[in-house]
Amino acid sequence: MDFLTPTRPTPLQELRDEVVQEAGVRLYIKRDDLIHPAVSGNKWRKLKYNLIRAKELGHDSVLTFGGAYSNHLFAMAAAGKAADLNTIGVVRGDELTAYSSPTLQYCQKQGMQLHFISREAYRQKECSEQVKHLLKERGDIFIVPEGGSNELALPGVGEMVQEVEQQLTHLTDYFAVAAGTGGTAAGILSAPAPVLAFSALKRGEFLREEIRTLVGDTALVEHLQLFTDYHFGGYARYTSELLDFIRSFEQQHGIPLEQVYTGKMMFGLYDLMQKGYFTPGSTLVAVHTGGLQGRLASLDK
Repeated sequence: MDFLTPTRPTPLQELRDEVVQEAGVRLYIKRDDLIHPAVSGNKWRKLKYNLIRAKELGHDSVLTFGGAYSNHLFAMAAAGKAADLNTIGVVRGDELTAYSSPTLQYCQKQGMQLHFISREAYRQKECSEQVKHLLKERGDIFIVPEGGSNELALPGVGEMVQEVEQQLTHLTDYFAVAAGTGGTAAGILSAPAPVLAFSALKRGEFLREEIRTLVGDTALVEHLQLFTDYHFGGYARYTSELLDFIRSFEQQHGIPLEQVYTGKMMFGLYDLMQKGYFTPGSTLVAVHTGGLQGRLASLDK
């Protein structure tokens, strides 16, 4: 299966349980985790037009950035191989190796060249000496930012909104999405559609400005509600409360979540429903952004 032959439209599944019923809302989950066997969810959506552009410009290599457990690096490695593009991953942490995580091992197996830089240098990663050297050495490299979040990501995400509009017979009041770099939230806003964004990061308020910059339209950002209290300690961190919620949700609905992004988003959404945040009769669409390769093995026991 090549990169540009996804499962589309992805299923839109209604969730019915006691919390949803008491809140008086209709809740759906957009199963973008099923869009592609290796490049799932928002990663496929955000990479689509980036890789098309790389091909159009005649590049044979794509360079991008991420951490040791980056869903984006994982997706880029798979997508690049499927699109017949060389991939280069600049990884945060010069103490790491290709064997430091299952994610990096997978990337290497897909042919991605991994370059490790210090955490300090990573803060200015696109201007780091290592990246400058790579660009000087190989001038045909197409750069995709961390998380795949740039202006080319927005139309791909916007197509997801169009799919939902065709699948539903009534309007959606809110799209709910986990946020790491803000690209998916920005793409939904650009569609345009209202967004509930749940930061997976500690001190995630900065995402508001990141999203505003990506959207480029202050008026659209007025339709963004950013929640920063559901990070469970920060990126890739979790608690027993979060894991218990994920297990309970899966038991009720048969839909797998992971603890980095989708679990936190769904926890936040259910917490808001229980607090009476939504007007009865509202329609909510939670976007399952995939990332299941980062799911804890203990959740399957």
